[in-house]
Amino acid sequence: MQYDTDSAMPDKIPHIHVACAIIQMDGLILATQRSATMSLPLKWEFPGGKLEAGETPEQCLQRELQEELAITVRVGQGLPPVTHSYPAFKVTLYPFFCDSLEGTMILHEHSAACWLTPNELPTLDWAEADWPIISQLAHHL
Repeated sequence: MQYDTDSAMPDKIPHIHVACAIIQMDGLILATQRSATMSLPLKWEFPGGKLEAGETPEQCLQRELQEELAITVRVGQGLPPVTHSYPAFKVTLYPFFCDSLEGTMILHEHSAACWLTPNELPTLDWAEADWPIISQLAHHL
């Protein structure tokens, strides 16, 4: 599967491909808050990041979670990808259930992190692209 950014086309907005982790522990799910200096400032998201050339979404999650949170996880079942168009770019999210968290979490890029029950997830101010994943979780948990 190829994940290109479509950015070579001057008449198109960039299309970013992002793997994201639905990390579960003791019935709770990890949510992370973007920093004030990131795009979509202070919005909540499932942690993860942009796929690099030649990288699978699972490999991306391992790399990004180590870089951003200093943790490793076991990547499990994936959910259907979600595509959302923002004014300046389009993003496709590749969500995966993850567990077996190892390491002490350190927030290298995010301003906050919290563990919530699935029912509490809608109480946060999520990035728009993450809302369909929250809806999917209601059917999978």
